[in-house]
Amino acid sequence: MASPAAATVETQQAPAPKLDNVLYEKRSGIAYVTLNRPKVLNALNTPTWKDLRTAFEDARDDAAVRGVILTGAGDKAFIAGADIGELAHASAIDAERSSRVGQDVLDLVENLGKPVIAAINGFALGGGCETAMACTIRIAVEHAKLGQPEVKLGLLPGGGGTQRLPRLVGKGRALQLILSGGMISAQEARRIGLVNEVVTAAELIPRAEAILKEIAANAPIAVKHSLEAVNKGMDTSQSEGFALEASYFGLCAGTEDKKEGTSAFLEKRAPQFHGR
Repeated sequence: MASPAAATVETQQAPAPKLDNVLYEKRSGIAYVTLNRPKVLNALNTPTWKDLRTAFEDARDDAAVRGVILTGAGDKAFIAGADIGELAHASAIDAERSSRVGQDVLDLVENLGKPVIAAINGFALGGGCETAMACTIRIAVEHAKLGQPEVKLGLLPGGGGTQRLPRLVGKGRALQLILSGGMISAQEARRIGLVNEVVTAAELIPRAEAILKEIAANAPIAVKHSLEAVNKGMDTSQSEGFALEASYFGLCAGTEDKKEGTSAFLEKRAPQFHGR
């Protein structure tokens, strides 16, 4: 028996804060976060990391936001990497602190409790590739290029790249990308599992919106716990992951949304999820 289309009750959306380096808006349950430094290919510097944190904390805390689309301004770059001008003058202590700041923001993105889609509209290099990897799903335009070129600057990936990349594509492929510092095409990134889909530039945002709308039709608590089960399970053994999964399964079974979802299925109607 086919499952009927689901529906959710709308929650009033809070206004989006104004930021200097990031365009941030919210429409129809989707938060749009756009890196807005196109003259430097949306490179990441300290103020930009702060703006990203502000935007994602707001998206996390706004119950009306069901998902986030992260992209870059212009048609050349998603995020071309760190701001090299800032990095060139960083001491060892400064660099370690900067690494931790980036890691913390990307941990927020990865564990937002809501799906985040990276709409990769061009170069995603260094910190840009690391930012994309922290997202739930990655969609790239046909001309996008991805890579971790830090070794070419005498560095290594410092925003989680040495940890997330092997988990996504396997140790061997990750080491080849990290140690060579080379770039790969969107098509190759899709082949190795670094991106989920490759689309035309015109299809990029509409496809991201379509995926988020499909996810938003489901029970919010179930979506949140599914994300947590996968993310936390990746850092445990499989047997520990099974225990984690069973715990979240039990938590979901105690919600009003589970009662509504199963009742709606049996009654052949669209469920009305309330996120509780």
